[in-house]
Amino acid sequence: MPAMRISDLAKAGGVGVETVRFYQRKGLLAAPSGDAPAGRHYGDDDARRLRFVRKAQAAGFTLTQIAELIDLDRSDDRARAREMARDRVAALDAEIARLEDARRSLAKLARDCAHGKAGSCPILAALD
Repeated sequence: MPAMRISDLAKAGGVGVETVRFYQRKGLLAAPSGDAPAGRHYGDDDARRLRFVRKAQAAGFTLTQIAELIDLDRSDDRARAREMARDRVAALDAEIARLEDARRSLAKLARDCAHGKAGSCPILAALD
């Protein structure tokens, strides 16, 4: 792939230019040296890193955790990477359980509301 400008990198990663700059400020993406004749350019490694950051965010990792994952990739510390993944799975499981509880509660309130004809709506009363 030929060298990319920041707008090309952003487009390749499905983000805006300001997001690329934000990731650079956070140390998740390297800022190019700018010594190229036509200005700053990015390459395939930058695009891969941007995709990595986006996928890690989609998995629910924080920016701090993503920075640690990037460092772990350099050190090949698989044990820590596994631990981080297991912790993230546990957090997702807890969030799923919380959402399932909320879904059950709301479904019950909707049924109660459908069967009642007088008085305040159980949904509105529960949210009050």
